[in-house]
Amino acid sequence: MKHPVDVHVGKRIRQRRWMLGMTQQQLAEAVGIKFQQIQKYETGTNRVSASRLWDVAGALDVPISFFFEGLDTQDAGDPDTTDGLFENREAMHLVRAYYAIPENQRRRLVDLARVLGDAGAH
Repeated sequence: MKHPVDVHVGKRIRQRRWMLGMTQQQLAEAVGIKFQQIQKYETGTNRVSASRLWDVAGALDVPISFFFEGLDTQDAGDPDTTDGLFENREAMHLVRAYYAIPENQRRRLVDLARVLGDAGAH
């Protein structure tokens, strides 16, 4: 049976890899393993060792803590995450496109989204 923490870490690996536009094969090559192993990590089928997670974090340019963000440490059996958003491919495309925009323009886009959201609420 998959442990919820392993599933959470795997989802975070997939999210970050996808945000970078990196394939499973590219990540596997960067850490020196087969892409099938990346698949198993991303589904939580296989647990990621500490040293491998270190390598994955380096390849994905994130701190180790990234993989545990959103995990409810009080109850590891029932992680409190927002992963559902990242299950939606359209949302992932939107997030990736958002981070491709220069920072000053992103702030303007966020302001526009707030205005549109407020207008829709009335």
